[in-house]
This record gives sequence, C-alpha cells and structure tokens, in this order.
Amino acid sequence: MGMTVAARRRLLLDIARRRAQPGTGSARIFLEDRTAVARWPDLTETLIGIRWAVVEAVATRAYMPERATQDLDILVAATDRERTRVCLERAGFLSVQTLAIGGMTWRSPEGVLVDVIESQAPWVSDGLRSLQQDPQGLPVLDLPYLVLMKVEAGRAQDLADAARMLGSASEPRHQETREIFRRWLPDALDDLESLITMGRLEMGH
Repeated sequence: MGMTVAARRRLLLDIARRRAQPGTGSARIFLEDRTAVARWPDLTETLIGIRWAVVEAVATRAYMPERATQDLDILVAATDRERTRVCLERAGFLSVQTLAIGGMTWRSPEGVLVDVIESQAPWVSDGLRSLQQDPQGLPVLDLPYLVLMKVEAGRAQDLADAARMLGSASEPRHQETREIFRRWLPDALDDLESLITMGRLEMGH
C-alpha cells in the first residue's frame, strides 16, 4: 500500500527539520529578490469571464526568488472546465494530454505549454477571489492559498517552495495562512508551523 500524502509530507518535514540550521540557505538579498525574467502568456483576454490564477512554480515568484520551470500552471474551478476548453480552443491552443490531478495540458500558438488544473477542492472558489499579482502582472493565488495548495500536494519541491515563501513572509501573513489552514486543512496545522520554522531558519531568524 502506498504512503498517503499526509504521511509523505510529515516524513519529508521530519527529514528537513533534522537538517535545518539558521542562515544556511541562500543569501538574504537573493531570498528577498522578486523578478519576472521568464515571460509567460497572460490569459486574461483568453479566459474572459472565467476566474483563474497562476499557480505552482511560476506563481511562487510573487513570494520568493524566481526559479526555472518548463511550463505555466493555472488553476480554474472544475465547474469551469468546459468554458475554459472553449476559450482556449478559440484562441488557437491545442490540447496535449490529460493531467492525472485533473485538467489538461495545452500548447499555446507560440508553443508554450500550459497546464490547466481543474480543481474541485472546496477552497478553490474563495482562493480564486483572493488574488495577487506577480512581478509580470499575472494573477496569482494569494500566499495562504498557494501554500495550502502546495501542502495538499505534499511533494518535496512543493514543501520546499512553501517553506521559502513563508520564510520571506511577515507574521501577519503567517497568521492569515494559519486561519486558512484552520478552515480548510486543520490536520496540517503542525506541518504549517514546521514550514514556517524552516523558512525562518533559511532567512537566518
């Protein structure tokens, strides 16, 4: 029997906690940098009338240093699946493959891969109403919801991203994130505190 997401998440966090030391990450000036070196398609004019947000690696550059990635991931509500498909096809996007987590990979007319994640998570409606902008001006999930999404995924890279984003965030932002977790993922509150601690350690706190 495979390990559950929660069990895998706790195993990875236990390993990371044992290894973490104050100030052993990148230089603070790097950790506080926010850039948009990579330019990604803005789907605002394509997905008119549909709530959507950039998530995953591209979204993290709103809250931590930009990192390399091969595709753009966006989030829509599962109820908008058909409208999203119609809008993308009208704009010349071609479907590539189905995503195991729900959704579809599309290729833009310029050849950019876009993963459209179609989520039925109960928090998605609220999350898509609480957006920020990344350095390019793209709509991204607000920090508490982006951390929530990454913790739910439970992969090593997602947890590393969550810790780094939280390490750069203020205590009021930590408290906002705690409130979101109390509402939507209360069994992961201890994991959230571990991520905040590891993020602070990387920042030298």
